[in-house]
Amino acid sequence: MTSTETTPGTDGGGTDRRRWYALAIVMTAAFMDLVDVTIVNIAIPSIEREAGASFSQIQWITAGYALAFAAGLITGGRLGDIHGRKRIFLVGIGGFTLASALCGLAVNPEMLVASRILQGGMAALMVPQVLSIVHATFPAHERGKVFGMFGAVVGLGAVSGPLLGALLTEWDLFGWGWRSIFLINLPVGVAGLVLGSRFISESRAPRALKLDLVGVALVTLGLLMLIYPLTRGRELGWPMWGYVSMAGSLVVLAVLVAYERHKARRDGSPLVELSLFRVKSFAAGIAVQTVFGVALGVFFLVWTLYMQIGLGWRPLKAGLTGVPFSIAVSAAAGLSVQMLVPRFGRKVLQAGALVMAGGVLLYVWESAHYGLGITPWQMAPPLAVMGAGMGLIIAPLTDAILSEVPRAHSGSASGLINTVQQMGNALGLGLVSVVFFGTIGDHLSPDQIGPAFGHAFENALLWVAAVLGFIFLLMFALPKRPVQHVEGQEAAEESEPALA
Repeated sequence: MTSTETTPGTDGGGTDRRRWYALAIVMTAAFMDLVDVTIVNIAIPSIEREAGASFSQIQWITAGYALAFAAGLITGGRLGDIHGRKRIFLVGIGGFTLASALCGLAVNPEMLVASRILQGGMAALMVPQVLSIVHATFPAHERGKVFGMFGAVVGLGAVSGPLLGALLTEWDLFGWGWRSIFLINLPVGVAGLVLGSRFISESRAPRALKLDLVGVALVTLGLLMLIYPLTRGRELGWPMWGYVSMAGSLVVLAVLVAYERHKARRDGSPLVELSLFRVKSFAAGIAVQTVFGVALGVFFLVWTLYMQIGLGWRPLKAGLTGVPFSIAVSAAAGLSVQMLVPRFGRKVLQAGALVMAGGVLLYVWESAHYGLGITPWQMAPPLAVMGAGMGLIIAPLTDAILSEVPRAHSGSASGLINTVQQMGNALGLGLVSVVFFGTIGDHLSPDQIGPAFGHAFENALLWVAAVLGFIFLLMFALPKRPVQHVEGQEAAEESEPALA
């Protein structure tokens, strides 16, 4: 492939095989990142005990990754557009692997925190290139199937992290203890680096772009001002400066929008391609993605707290409980894109929101009905229903957002998709302090913990169901049918330097 956009996979079987190998490589990298986001939560007690980490340092082990990841995603996507998506992907996966080694070899909590921040920054280079490479490598008529696979990987990664973390922690491989959750990335990362350099074809924007350093500074500052107080707010007692910072982030992001408009007029190389938001499918999809991230952020955290603290389950038991959810997400994601969306269009995503909300309400009923005696087998039906609903949404939503985006801006668009998802997750985590911890008393006796956490779990899930209902309404702004591309349209898309 040349250094500019081309339509791959049309010159014979060899190219066809190479692009499917490339897909496997970038999907593995995406899975590695998704797992790494959640795998740490299970190992937190071991890290606190064996590494001597304080509560504040524990917060930063998780929050540092999220902050660096969210703040760097848009920049990572634009760097891929400018310098080549393959090149930045390889830099990202190489850096992610190195940072994972540093995490696993950390000699003190301070080194672990710094290594996690580096790991999040490298993930911000790697992850946006995944969707960009898919968008640039596969012709439009094949992307639906590919995004179906991507949705399955997302669903698998969402639940596999806690399960894998529990297994690695309990097995204590080679006496590594919690360190194995990071060191397991090394062989995967090295293989991805070697195979990616061979099988991934290079692509970049068809015209010269420049890195918008002022835009980088503004978007990083704005996101940090929003996400840092949300991440640390509950631990610090929701201080006034946190509210001031979050309000100030809106001002900074408004300045960013004004500057990016000026930058686009001046030299056509803004960090955030604001013209993307004139594409209805993109703007509507971004709104849905953000709110969906809120729902997932609330659910996954309160679910973990409910099982491990409220019910007192071991990490492995809690991790295994999520298997029906994972299987259902993977199955529904493939089915939705390959069979349902081409026939029923937007209705599939809306059905997914309603199905997932139904699973959440069923979970609320079961928690109230069975109380502290609830078993993993009894949780399986609502989790399977929720997973099926999520699978119907997550894969076709990505396709809907990117379907009308010119390939020249696929890096910027992919960065925005991942950024708003992280922002939504951060907002959801912030809301946990209100919808979950807000219903739990400050001083509980041991026999009060279980009932209090069960009630808080049910209250939080009612909020999740309400958010999913709102998502159902938002989805009316999505295109009724998937966009159909023909070869001439694709060729025009590749040569178009900017959105009209």
